[in-house]
Amino acid sequence: MMKIRQKVTFLFKNPIYFFITPLLRIPYFRFLRETAENPHPITFSIWFCQKIIGYNRGAFWPMHFTSKVVGHQNISVGVGTYPGYNPGVYIQGTGKLTFGKYTSIGQNSGVLSGGHNIYNHLELIPNETRIGDYCWIGMNSTILPGITLGNHTIVGAGAVVTKSFPEGNCIIAGNPAKKIKTLNPNQFNEYEYTHKYIGYRRISDIHEYSS
Repeated sequence: MMKIRQKVTFLFKNPIYFFITPLLRIPYFRFLRETAENPHPITFSIWFCQKIIGYNRGAFWPMHFTSKVVGHQNISVGVGTYPGYNPGVYIQGTGKLTFGKYTSIGQNSGVLSGGHNIYNHLELIPNETRIGDYCWIGMNSTILPGITLGNHTIVGAGAVVTKSFPEGNCIIAGNPAKKIKTLNPNQFNEYEYTHKYIGYRRISDIHEYSS
């Protein structure tokens, strides 16, 4: 009886859930239920701001409304990776930009795959940037065009990454970023989510659609 009262009280204090709860039964919206326990859940407010209001509508993965993506057609993301999920992130896909699985990008960071011509600032020159699996990019950091970061690379807060660290398994920090610690690859927890999503779509649905 107490649990029922708590649920009723919660619903009256949060009336939006009267509308969200029926959505959980619609196959399209199952991400609301299936990602709820993830560290970066896909929430109704994120979906609404992105797909209805139109902030970063072109991105096929969830993004915070204060973040920005350009060139989304040149960007690929792995399972559980949502570039721009945190506030104030700038994701620039002038060239090919690849994110591995389960990689996190801290707020107010920038990841670029192209730059301006130094003699003609109106011209953008594409490059290729690759971020590996299980990477952690700290807040206020910048990944410049043409960079490759291997799996399990941790980028310290405020770092400016001007060269590649393709070997991964390290912590880099500073401006320009330098390796400050090598990490033991055998000690990493390579977790996986129960329900695997690439953006708003489950892997099983993508494979079914592609086959």
